[in-house]
Amino acid sequence: MSNQLPVINLMGPTASGKTALACELYEQGNYELISVDSALVFKDMDIGTAKPSKAEQARYPHHLIDIITPLEVYSAAEFVEDACRLIDDIHSRGKTPILVGGTMLYFKALLEGLASNLPSADYDIRAAIELKGETEGWQAVYDELKAVDSLAGEKFKVSDKQRIIRALEVYKITGRPITQLQAEQPQKQPYRYNFHNYALLPDRVELHKRIEMRLEKMWEIGFLNEVENLMKKYDPDENLPAFRSVGYRQAIDFLKNSDKHQENYQEMCDKALFATRQLAKRQYTWLRSLQELHQFKTFFTIKQAQEDLRNLYG
Repeated sequence: MSNQLPVINLMGPTASGKTALACELYEQGNYELISVDSALVFKDMDIGTAKPSKAEQARYPHHLIDIITPLEVYSAAEFVEDACRLIDDIHSRGKTPILVGGTMLYFKALLEGLASNLPSADYDIRAAIELKGETEGWQAVYDELKAVDSLAGEKFKVSDKQRIIRALEVYKITGRPITQLQAEQPQKQPYRYNFHNYALLPDRVELHKRIEMRLEKMWEIGFLNEVENLMKKYDPDENLPAFRSVGYRQAIDFLKNSDKHQENYQEMCDKALFATRQLAKRQYTWLRSLQELHQFKTFFTIKQAQEDLRNLYG
């Protein structure tokens, strides 16, 4: 539709270089940046989230960074509401918004709409489900889900832990299968935006090297001190999303439950590296599922992305 205003979505796994790419694009035209990252919303969580520095934010201002404390929860629905408001504001100023980040649930919610009749998260229920998975095995949790929601059991695999947790959580809150609730959703009305979707998907071997280098730099510049300060300031509830973020979860466990010897420190670093690689794997999976439903252009190298986007928007 000719009256639809453009919105650039720049997606990619952690450490893929998407933020640097967005900042380069920002310099070339009349743009504003909106962060699409569920960890960057939290204040006082800077190093472990790879948040742009104060100097970088001054040069490349990002909306939706540092908007809540780690004791608060920020939902996908809240993101969509905030993002649409910001997109409209940016368009009203005659600029084009660039949405950049790796939280694919947020992008999915923006592109497809949300299941509005689903309940908010209940962290006590989630913790109980996770405890069962850890003590009885995830097959037992998966079997419990299949008993109450056979359709979800067909859709999910036992390895889909987060999806299984959410489906069981919804059932325990509502007494109804999540698949039934999702089927009752009204058809989403199309947005008035023209989404330009781009995915930065570097080679996994290269991405793993970048992840390892980034984590090493984080430890060097004081990530563990940042987590210690967080614990002193907020007395974290480990069921809250902020403190379950990759890296933070492993650091909190090290600080609370180990004797802090070098062997334990290295184990923490290894666990954080593994968890970050797993996050990247999930992000790849999310991106592929989005690409099946929406028009995308995929870049496999940063150089390719720079050249193509410069030609399109420079």
